[in-house]
Amino acid sequence: MTTAHSDSLTVPRVLSIAGTDPTGGAGQAADLKSIAAMGGYGMNVITAVVAQNTTGVTDIHTPPVEILRAQLEAVSSDVVLDSVKVGMLGSVDVIETVRDWLADVKPPVTVVDPVMVATAGGRLLRAEAETALLSLLPLADLITPNLPELAVLADAPTANTWEEALEQGRLVADRFGARVLVKGGHLVGSRTPDALLEPGRVEPVITLDDPRVETSNTHGTGCSLSSAIATLVARTGDWAGAVRAARSWLRGALEHADSLNVGHGNGPVHHFHHVQHLLGESESTERFTDSLWRGCAGVRGQIDDLEFIAQLADGSLPSETFEWYMDQDMQYLDVYSRALAALAAAAPCETDREFFAGGAAEVVTVESALHRSRLGGTQPLPPSEVTRTYTDFLLAATGSEPYAVGAAAVLPCYWLYAAVGSALTEKARTAGLDPHPYGDWLATYDSPDFQLATERARDIVDRVAKTADPATRKRMRDAFMRACELELRFFAEPVRRAGARPFAVASTHRVV
Repeated sequence: MTTAHSDSLTVPRVLSIAGTDPTGGAGQAADLKSIAAMGGYGMNVITAVVAQNTTGVTDIHTPPVEILRAQLEAVSSDVVLDSVKVGMLGSVDVIETVRDWLADVKPPVTVVDPVMVATAGGRLLRAEAETALLSLLPLADLITPNLPELAVLADAPTANTWEEALEQGRLVADRFGARVLVKGGHLVGSRTPDALLEPGRVEPVITLDDPRVETSNTHGTGCSLSSAIATLVARTGDWAGAVRAARSWLRGALEHADSLNVGHGNGPVHHFHHVQHLLGESESTERFTDSLWRGCAGVRGQIDDLEFIAQLADGSLPSETFEWYMDQDMQYLDVYSRALAALAAAAPCETDREFFAGGAAEVVTVESALHRSRLGGTQPLPPSEVTRTYTDFLLAATGSEPYAVGAAAVLPCYWLYAAVGSALTEKARTAGLDPHPYGDWLATYDSPDFQLATERARDIVDRVAKTADPATRKRMRDAFMRACELELRFFAEPVRRAGARPFAVASTHRVV
């Protein structure tokens, strides 16, 4: 397993080694579209000529292996390759030819999508070809199997649960010494988790979980995702960031797939959905922050499902658990106000300076006042690891990163709280909980002033995103998602801590 080179590439040169699809939805056609969509320069070597459409495959012709070898040598003898994506191979001779070429050329990034099992469950490779493919996989930096393919690589039945899939992914990562992207799209349910695993590491590098996109037009998703990751890693050197960005883009491609109207079966995804605004088709409705909110849907769903949020909504949250949360939040707000002050100092215009400076003052006078009234004069507890991680992130994002990135990093501190406050207030109202034991907390974040501040924060992020270059916009997305993930951990911590170690709030406000 190699590490992607650290130097970022504006336009990486990416080679697709795959079969054809005359309808353009899968194989090298999908690869080239995905590479282009992610800002790379795509090239392709054909392993098989496939007669297929959206309803199925009717015939396959495999050119002589000498032609395959000549294609590979022609490209690599002339072009410096920054990344290679390997898709459909099909026979022992083809696999061995590609394997030997990879071992000789040693591309900086190699992503292998092991096309072995059809979506319907049928094996696409003969036993001897599967064995040959196993000898190629140690040359990969990332393997991206679907669940049936993952089961073949792990020599196990197809996983029926996410836990089983992760266990198989760990086995495959360790067996081949390569990263594995475990994809949960084949699992039954309303959500589609994905996780990036590394050999020798139990916990995933990154886990992403979002609601399933309701569409039958999913042709070529595996090809498209693997090619997008191969391109983004070559651009940035960041595996976790590449998986997150590629997955977010593919979700958009699925969400817009039905607009293509290609074929009568399972149609392709919309690879270039994200550039439609250039034609003025969505400029009036699609905002940069709309895509951020869509991208964090999985995290928002996890927040909604937390026991802390459910108990906060119905008023059953134990008072000592809420007070522990308020103690940590008070310490967080102290740093958050400093982060807003740093943004005010870095703001490029007077309007932004006034907004963030006012926000810093508001945190001290309004939100902190609520916490002080709840906690009285008790001494603060030591900050938890979650609190320290979150506050360190905020200070770094607003103190060391560009202004646009810092603005995106603090946006969840507005938006998620505004959404939670509004939703829980409505639930309390519907349930007739009056007075609500935590009504003052709900009112703070459901207030018109806080909701308006959230919209102004969105406007700022939308405005700076318009003039930001692609690399900065990516860093904005990453900072926003990181803040969302830390908010999830922050909300989950009080109940987790209470369950792991009973505590009570005494007169000194210490854990006992």
